[in-house]
Amino acid sequence: MFVGINHDLPQVLAGIKLVFTSVPVVGCSTHGEISPEGARDGSVLVMAIGGPGFAVTTAVAKNVSGRQRDAGAELADAVARDTGLPYTAMLILTDGFIRDQEDILRGIYSVVGASIPLVGGAAGDGWRFQGTEQIHGDEVLSDAVVVASISSEAPIAVGVRHGWRKVGEPMVVTGCGDGRVHTLDDQPAMDVYLDRVGAPPEAYTDANAFSQFALSRPLGFMRRSGEVVRNLSTEVDLAGRSLGGGGQIPLGTVAWLMEGDEPSILDAATEACRDAIDALQGAPLLGMLTSTAPRYAPLSAMSE
Repeated sequence: MFVGINHDLPQVLAGIKLVFTSVPVVGCSTHGEISPEGARDGSVLVMAIGGPGFAVTTAVAKNVSGRQRDAGAELADAVARDTGLPYTAMLILTDGFIRDQEDILRGIYSVVGASIPLVGGAAGDGWRFQGTEQIHGDEVLSDAVVVASISSEAPIAVGVRHGWRKVGEPMVVTGCGDGRVHTLDDQPAMDVYLDRVGAPPEAYTDANAFSQFALSRPLGFMRRSGEVVRNLSTEVDLAGRSLGGGGQIPLGTVAWLMEGDEPSILDAATEACRDAIDALQGAPLLGMLTSTAPRYAPLSAMSE
């Protein structure tokens, strides 16, 4: 279940449990929901998975901040089991305010290996930047990670795309730590970033102004697996002039300013869908689970 932050999540969960009395439930708060009727904001979205050919196991890790890797391993241990079904993917829903979220994935991979695809996203709070909520069973939590391990007798495929383009000359991360970039090209990272994008004066001194300006102007970082796009609008550091993006940025990483528009984002979503469907190799499509952040769209396709 995915619930707009304007709703009372415990009350919504209580209503859903009246219908699904003995069914495992996972979910989180959102900023925007995608359903067969289209994109909405402030709605409640429920998807049920079951029937012959499926096996689903869920788990939750609490108080994750400061022990991200251990929490990931704990989750993987809780859901890793032999279902007798040949295909498995893990749906992961995290608190969007947890730093170094790659460590959660490293902990999971340390148990299950890299053969099981991981999909999902971070819970949202409607850009209020106050806190998110995760749902597991009868509980509504924060600082938590929820996992659903989904096994199937037919293929499960994943497609990931972003709709951003590189702008200007590359920069080098010359100082970083604790999930933040402190310097770019040996200069304070925030000032280099704002100078490059031609930010208004108030973005240099006002946290809200910075958040609103940076919301649609992410940074891209080069990784072995390709480009990683990071939003910079949360945990604004006016005093230290650093930039945070929700995950670790290694020293020496090459970075770019990124830009996009509505057509580029829609094209990226289309290509992600095509990638997932093509990876099914002709197996009939049963449905798609989508997880999107601003300008970023990973999708998981399930076949019958």
